[in-house]
This record gives sequence, structure tokens and C-alpha cells, in this order.
Amino acid sequence: MINQIGQIMLYVNDQDQASRFWTEKVGFSVVSEEDNGQGMRWIEIAPVQGAQTTFVLHNKQLIAQMQPELNLGTPSIMFYTDNLDGLYKTFKEKDITVGELVDMPSGRVFNFADDENNYFAVLEKK
Repeated sequence: MINQIGQIMLYVNDQDQASRFWTEKVGFSVVSEEDNGQGMRWIEIAPVQGAQTTFVLHNKQLIAQMQPELNLGTPSIMFYTDNLDGLYKTFKEKDITVGELVDMPSGRVFNFADDENNYFAVLEKK
């Protein structure tokens, strides 16, 4: 039986730039960085220390060559926050592309884009 989501693979064009975006702008931390010595490198990041679910940044072109059958698109991911207004303001101050704040039945939400124009959403639950 599956009881949690462990890692979400994000396939990116520039791992270093993606790592800087997620750590310097969004506030994630690097959990680990691995290199198998044969060109395969991955960077594991998380929103908080000890998070149960982490992102792993992979080189999109390398993975496409190794496993062309994989879907390398960015998954739709919804983050949660307890301070949507503060996060929205911080993201704007850090020049992150953000959408409008929207009221939904489940709470208020906005979307944001990383440096490769992949969009994600943040929700403050009611």
C-alpha cells in the first residue's frame, strides 16, 4: 500500500538555474546533490527541513536521451501556505512571475512561473 509521495521529478533545461530559482527565490533548501560520474546528476530540494516530499531536478535533455518514452512535462503542482498575501508580496519582490490572486471555493490561490516558464500554484486553505 502506498502511504505518501516521496519525490517529484522535475525535468529542467538548466539544473543550476532551476536550483537557484527554487532556493534563492522560493526558499527551498538543497537536501542532496548527486553525480554518478557518468554525466547523470540530480539535485534534491525541499520546502522545509525534513519534508516528506521533495523535488528532484534532472537534466531534461539527458533523461530524454536515456529514456525517450518518459513524459518530461512539468506536473501540475499545488503548494499550500498559511500566508498567501505575504508569499505573493515576496514573490513579486523577487521578480517571480505571478498571476492574480483568485478566490476559489477551497481558498485563495495564485500561480507563479519558474525561470523556464513552468507554472505552479499556491493555495491558502479556508
